[in-house]
Amino acid sequence: MYHGKKNRAHKKRKNHYGRFPVETKIDKEKKTSIKCKGGGTKTKIVSTEYANVIVDGKAAKCKIISFEENPVSQDYSRRHIITKGAIITVKTPDKKEIKARVSSRPGQSSSLNAISL
Repeated sequence: MYHGKKNRAHKKRKNHYGRFPVETKIDKEKKTSIKCKGGGTKTKIVSTEYANVIVDGKAAKCKIISFEENPVSQDYSRRHIITKGAIITVKTPDKKEIKARVSSRPGQSSSLNAISL
């Protein structure tokens, strides 16, 4: 039985490396685009000031007023980082202020979708 050093079958491939997460904040609209495996591209939101919110069964583009909380992480709540599940306050087109929960992944998709609470 041999108990020596095992040699690697191959080196690390480029698709084995990860990337740092894009932490979405409330600010002027800013997006970034990255290349994916297979030649596709992925658009990520770095910062945004609008969200697509479902209000009374209809989608509306609403301005984000403030960040409430992020149950994912206390650190994200402290730094006001928006991820899936974060709770924000938005102003609807008819000037009402409501709370909404983020249902999309803004750091991975190019839109910020939310559902009113």
